[in-house]
Amino acid sequence: MSEHVDWRLRGAGVDLCNCDYGCPCQFNALPSHGTCEAAVGYRIEEGHFGDVALAGLNVACTFFWPGAVHEGHGQCQAFIDERATAAQRQALLTILSGQEQVPTAFFAIFASTVETMHEPQFVPVEVSTDRAALTATIRVPGVLDGYAEPIRNPVDGSVHRARLLLPDGFEFAETDCASATFNCSGAIRLNYAGRNAMLYDLHMGPNGIIHG
Repeated sequence: MSEHVDWRLRGAGVDLCNCDYGCPCQFNALPSHGTCEAAVGYRIEEGHFGDVALAGLNVACTFFWPGAVHEGHGQCQAFIDERATAAQRQALLTILSGQEQVPTAFFAIFASTVETMHEPQFVPVEVSTDRAALTATIRVPGVLDGYAEPIRNPVDGSVHRARLLLPDGFEFAETDCASATFNCSGAIRLNYAGRNAMLYDLHMGPNGIIHG
C-alpha cells in the first residue's frame, strides 16, 4: 500500500527563467546570472488527487532563489485557477508542496529548497502552449504576464530549434527550448526578456515522472 495519496497530473508545462537559453541548471551548473528566478505554468488536461478531479484547471507559480536552487533559501508564490473548488485548491496546493511525493521527485525536491511560501492567490490563470510553434503564454491578469517565442538566428532571423533530452530528468525527459519574456508584480517581482523558456509535457505522480 502506497504511503502517498494516489494522484496524477498530465498536460502542458512551460518554464520561463532568467537563465540564458538552455539553462545551465539542467547541466548541474550554476545559474547564468547568479540568482534563479522563474515563472512556471501548467495546463492540466488530465488529473486527479484521490477522488478530486483536476482536469481543465491551470496553475502558475513564481520563484526566486538568491543562488542556485540546491543552495536553498527560495521563495515561491502559487496562483491557482479561481475556477477550482475548495477541494481542488487544497489538492493542488498539497501537490505543489511536495508532501504527497517521494523526496527524490520534482515537487518534493523544489519544495525542500523553499523557505518562504507567499500567500497563494486564487485568480484567473491562463496557460497555453504550442510546442510545434515554440510558443507559450502564462498569464494572471494584472499580475503576471509571460510568453515564449522561438529563438531566432541572429543573422537571418530564422527560427532556431533546439531540444534538450534528459533521460534521467526529474521534471521532464525532453523539452523544447525557446525565448522567454516575463514580468510579475506579485510577491516575487520579475522583469526579463530574451531569457530561457522550456516547453514540455507534464506527466507526474507520487513517485515522480510517469513514463509512457
